[in-house]
Amino acid sequence: MKNYDVIVIGSGAGAIISDEAAGQGLKVALIDKGPLVGGTCLNWGCIPSKMLIYTADRIVEIEEARKLGIEAEVKNINFLSIMERMRKSRQEDQLHIREGIRQSKNLDFYEGEGYFVGDYLLEVNGEKLKGERIFIASGSRVLVPPIKGLENVDYLTNESALELKERPDSLIIIGGGYVAVEFGHFFAAMGTEVTILEMSDRLVLSEEPEISALLKSELSGRMGVHTDTLAEEVKGGDHGVVVVTKDTNTGKRREFAAQRIMMAVGRRSNADILKVDNTGVETDKRGFIKVNEYLETNRKGIFAFGDANGQQMFRHMANREAEIVAQNAFYGTDIKVDYSAVPHAVYSHPQIASVGLTEAKAREGHDLLIGRWKYFDIAKGEAMMEKQGYAMAIVEKGSSKILGFHIIGPYAPELIQEVVNAMTSGGGMEELGQGIHIHPALSELVQYTLSNLEES
Repeated sequence: MKNYDVIVIGSGAGAIISDEAAGQGLKVALIDKGPLVGGTCLNWGCIPSKMLIYTADRIVEIEEARKLGIEAEVKNINFLSIMERMRKSRQEDQLHIREGIRQSKNLDFYEGEGYFVGDYLLEVNGEKLKGERIFIASGSRVLVPPIKGLENVDYLTNESALELKERPDSLIIIGGGYVAVEFGHFFAAMGTEVTILEMSDRLVLSEEPEISALLKSELSGRMGVHTDTLAEEVKGGDHGVVVVTKDTNTGKRREFAAQRIMMAVGRRSNADILKVDNTGVETDKRGFIKVNEYLETNRKGIFAFGDANGQQMFRHMANREAEIVAQNAFYGTDIKVDYSAVPHAVYSHPQIASVGLTEAKAREGHDLLIGRWKYFDIAKGEAMMEKQGYAMAIVEKGSSKILGFHIIGPYAPELIQEVVNAMTSGGGMEELGQGIHIHPALSELVQYTLSNLEES
């Protein structure tokens, strides 16, 4: 058995902890199941998917150029080249990360699936490691629902889709969340006939209902989008797979056929693989690790952050959580994690970005002012002929505190950042009003939305 000052499980955001601890001269063990190190975002999520989606964005912009009076067409799409560019970038990142691990002093790297076998005691590759402090950044994995017959077909996930060498002619995506609509956008742009099947009444459930409705309307022009549609069975077909569905309102059954099928219904915890109960760490009803406001579990000196705790499953928040944990664990601070202004984006077409509360959630304890403004009603938006996109502000009446802000349209992830900064620094509209906005620029969308507040 080997003893360590610090054990870190997961080399994504967990690397922030291992680097800090090793830099302080502590004896550190870093465990990662491999074969790709660096976490989900770098290898299977944010980075590779956005490399693909950027290409899809350009294709759709060319196809939509006629609204600007431009007749253009996409003559050829080299699917393999697009995929290989993404995989080459990922491979280069792997070499860089592994070299950094190799050169790190005070750090032992264990590549294998670790799990708890006792109190503060892990086993990996048959070797036992004991840690004085343990940091769990083990991420999450694809949730595969118990659909009849699914085990008998070769289904894609967000991971295996990145390994494709040939474009599928047709694709059924089961699920209607972020992963589903982003990959739906990508494959549709590549020329695949895409069908999205979502059991709920709308797409991207965490967004404002009207934003979900607009997204469905816009995507429906490029693919089949079916909400209130429960996938009950999957079976082989003459040219691929067949999905038997049930309408959740009427009970009517229908079959959809495609060459390939992709599962995109969500993520699940890795706490069961880690066997955290063997060290007494508690999990919630979803299986994610319970933590307090300092991201510490019920066992002193054992922390969980990123997807492992299931709070805000975005890499940018995982990094912030890791920084907070590092400060508290190594520098004696008592910083609490704050989830009130965590932004997120959906890289569909149109793009979506949100921060803070939805209107329904904000109404639970606040009197509200609601502001809305369309892209087309600012000079730059009119120049772009952007007639559908808009922004929505949710403000507390009396205090002028921004409780939430939601955008659907071009460059939404970039536009939301101004609001995030204001919410983080004080939460009020005053911070935003003091800045001069360039005219004409899309950033005026934020300014006009906040100037158009009404009681609601």
